[in-house]
Amino acid sequence: MDKKKNIRNMSVIAHVDHGKSTLTDSLVSKAGIIASAKAGETRFTDTRKDEQERCITIKSTAISLYYELKDEDLVYIKQEREEGLNAFLINLIDSPGHVDFSSEVTAALRVTDGALVVVDCVSGVCVQTETVLRQAINERIKPVLFMNKMDLALLTLQLEPEDMYQTFQRIVENVNVIVATYSGDGSEQQEEGKEKKASMGDITVNPQNGTVGFGSGLHGWAFTLKDFAKMYKKKFGIEENKLMKKLWGNNFYSEKEKKWSSEQSNGERGFTKYILKAIYHVFDTCMKKTKAEALALVEKMGVKLTPEEKDTEGKVLLKTVMRKWLPAGDAMLQMIVIHLPSPVTAQKYRVEMLYEGPMDDKCAEGIRSCDDKGELMMYISKMVPTSDKGRFYAFGRVFSGTVATGMKARIMGPNYKPGKKEDLYEKSIQRTILMMGRYIEPIEDVPCGNICGLVGVDQYLVKTGTISTFKDAHNLKVMKFSVSPVVRVAVECKNPSELPKLVEGLKRLAKSDPMVQCQIEESGEHIVAGAGELHLEICLKDLEEDHACIELKKSDPVVTYRETVSDVSSITCLSKSPNKHNRLFMTAAPLPEGLPDAIDSGEVSSKQDFKTRARFLADTYDMDVGEMRKIWSFAPEGTGPNLLVDVTKGVQYLNEIKDSVVAGLNWATKEGVLCEENVRGVRFNIHDVTLHADAIHRGGGQIIPTARRCLYACMLTAKPTIMEPVYLVEIQCPESAIGGIFNCLNRRRGVINEQNQIAGTPQFQCKGMLPVNESFGFTGDLRSCTGGQAFPQCVFDHWDVMPGDAFEPTSKPFKIIADTRKRKGLKEGVPALDNYLDKL
Repeated sequence: MDKKKNIRNMSVIAHVDHGKSTLTDSLVSKAGIIASAKAGETRFTDTRKDEQERCITIKSTAISLYYELKDEDLVYIKQEREEGLNAFLINLIDSPGHVDFSSEVTAALRVTDGALVVVDCVSGVCVQTETVLRQAINERIKPVLFMNKMDLALLTLQLEPEDMYQTFQRIVENVNVIVATYSGDGSEQQEEGKEKKASMGDITVNPQNGTVGFGSGLHGWAFTLKDFAKMYKKKFGIEENKLMKKLWGNNFYSEKEKKWSSEQSNGERGFTKYILKAIYHVFDTCMKKTKAEALALVEKMGVKLTPEEKDTEGKVLLKTVMRKWLPAGDAMLQMIVIHLPSPVTAQKYRVEMLYEGPMDDKCAEGIRSCDDKGELMMYISKMVPTSDKGRFYAFGRVFSGTVATGMKARIMGPNYKPGKKEDLYEKSIQRTILMMGRYIEPIEDVPCGNICGLVGVDQYLVKTGTISTFKDAHNLKVMKFSVSPVVRVAVECKNPSELPKLVEGLKRLAKSDPMVQCQIEESGEHIVAGAGELHLEICLKDLEEDHACIELKKSDPVVTYRETVSDVSSITCLSKSPNKHNRLFMTAAPLPEGLPDAIDSGEVSSKQDFKTRARFLADTYDMDVGEMRKIWSFAPEGTGPNLLVDVTKGVQYLNEIKDSVVAGLNWATKEGVLCEENVRGVRFNIHDVTLHADAIHRGGGQIIPTARRCLYACMLTAKPTIMEPVYLVEIQCPESAIGGIFNCLNRRRGVINEQNQIAGTPQFQCKGMLPVNESFGFTGDLRSCTGGQAFPQCVFDHWDVMPGDAFEPTSKPFKIIADTRKRKGLKEGVPALDNYLDKL
């Protein structure tokens, strides 16, 4: 662990059911933790009972592996390494692929530097593959690609070698398109982009360099072009790295002329001739020929079988032979060790993404140089429940310095601001531990570049945080999730006397999952919010069985909405302060399309220089430059997708009430006028203000409620309506099932935008939009409509304005507003405008 140039921190990421946990088994068996014959079936990293039963990963699991690279392969490592040492430590995190748990993926990516992207070579690059790749590149993580499920393509689909090559070629291209799309930042930020490129190097994947692996996780065999180049180098008399270039792409070998060319007319493609045909030959011999022929071939290949293995036949024999000939663990570990960056390499280019403070203070320097003697900087990315009820290990990565048992450190939560006292604790760390799948190992101290767990920190942190020893340290950046908690359920205990247990259980649940939100509404309801149906189901099961240990009553799932306006205010609204001495004149208008999303993604934010931001808004969204320089605040929380703009001309004392108006804005945008949901995509303009000359008569108590009333009035005069969250649905199915999909989606207000055949297979891929409100029970409904042939995957995509007038009693928005008000215990019907306006 001290030899940080020989450490690799990596996560396994992919679409759901593409074989991550199955593949991870091969790596775990290579490290000698499980028997190789059981690899692929054990799913060692699925540690929970429900994960084994459902056959999906729910929580990400960390494990550390030790691997020795052959001396002759050390030359392939382009980055710095420890001299004279061929042993490597690999900290691996197996992450879930289901979209509902993609917050686990974000937490895993933050603490690692490289990612093994697994793609099923039959179904290709899917929607979640793209999501996790995008997250990885945003976190500046280097990907290597693995094509899984080759056994399926060979045995079930029986593809021809050339078709197989084309399938692989297409997947590599698709992955590289995604990588190129998200690693460049568009023309405005191209200068920044150039620096990024320079520091991170080329992150595209290419089989010729050995950054792409092929194989089958279930059968436990895999290879990269390097493995075959090693076998054939004597035959051709070419060096390994040159031969790798010939075994992919348009390189054809002619037996007659005994030479390579780029013209197909002269021979056969290197990849199909020397790699695929060899594999096909082994498959054919083991599956179709007699046992004697099969054993003769095995002898010729130089694979040694035990007497028991020689007695096996068909698939079992094939599995054994392939596993011994091309062991998956070796191929993948070589790929990881050679191509993924060590902490020393990665932290140089990741430090700007990670650290919020100045880039020249001690912490930034320590992270950049990965200095174990420097100040401690550690990021806690998630909490892992322990066997001890209600306690958690704080799981994270040491970026600088060394964390040790019993040392005193500053524990900084996400709301900590340097120089302030809130969200800051100075405490001792009780113990440091290593996470090994379902087991833990105590350890004295952990130097930087490693991933570990801490005991005793869970009392001070909720989900994530930074741990440092430096007095002026800033936080490490909070993680950005690609999903948001849009589905909510109200829970209550069946036995009212158990309420304290429920409250305690909700606190623990909030700790245990990076995404879930638990809150108590004003009406006294306990609300649990999650990313989707499955996510909520797992959270509630954990709450009932592990955290609260009581019987619960659950409401039907409810979706969160956003309030917005669809027109400019018809009149200027005026509101007077309670003492009648101050007046505010304001209007509301919708923000241009695309701007709320740009604010969410951080492209436009309150931290930017106001002049460059104004120029960007004027050029991109056609807004007035002068007005955009006078944005008072983003709301809610100073970061949300609503703007307060000062369009006044020459008003006295205006800046003195700025803070009070912004406070009123935060209040009004957190609880909108229609049904107290968050407001989104609204621009509020301050046109004029009349203020009392004496400062005592224009304090917060006078201005905040006035501003809130005025903002509500602005919204009511600007055709208020609600926005609903919409899922992007991707469905894979055979052609015969497409009709059933259309029927099912039409009933649920969904639309199909495109349908394509997945090349090389009889399957079709449909993409469409489905409102989250209509998605409950969608999976079951779709299966029944298509005879169980269609598999949907839903990802939160965007917020969409609901069609219909919010004040028309027969419309859908009216019904939703009425239901929400009733649920929250508000008065019936949206309050009339007269309640808010003093005089027009």
